[in-house]
Amino acid sequence: MTIDWNAFSPWTALAGGVLIGAAAAMLALLNGRIAGVSGVLGGLLKPKKADRAWRLAFVGGLAGAAVLYALLFGDPEVRVDAGYGALVAAGFSVGVGTRYGSGCTSGHGVCGLSRLSPRSLVATLSFMAAGFATAFILRHLIGL
Repeated sequence: MTIDWNAFSPWTALAGGVLIGAAAAMLALLNGRIAGVSGVLGGLLKPKKADRAWRLAFVGGLAGAAVLYALLFGDPEVRVDAGYGALVAAGFSVGVGTRYGSGCTSGHGVCGLSRLSPRSLVATLSFMAAGFATAFILRHLIGL
């Protein structure tokens, strides 16, 4: 994956961060729930009747935002420098990691850290360290 630094705008990144933070805060304040995507999706696999509506609305909002963006601005150019096997392995690894870590990066990194959760601090530091190590090994030692 490459970044076009000439087209990079910190303002869009800031706006995205503000929207994510505001959505997570609203879900916590108005619904008493944590906006961890893996937990929200996992709750849909064994839904309780009272939980189904807000979980579907949350997931619908995630998908709807992507559709709305595509309608307004067109499809972004996406370039992934990995084969299907690597993508499947990566997706599987992330799924297993979120189960062992009791949550995903959005649950721990955004919501847990904002609540000053020590468990989320350890989880987020672990996510970041594993990501740095993986990128270093794949890019610099193996040369992928």
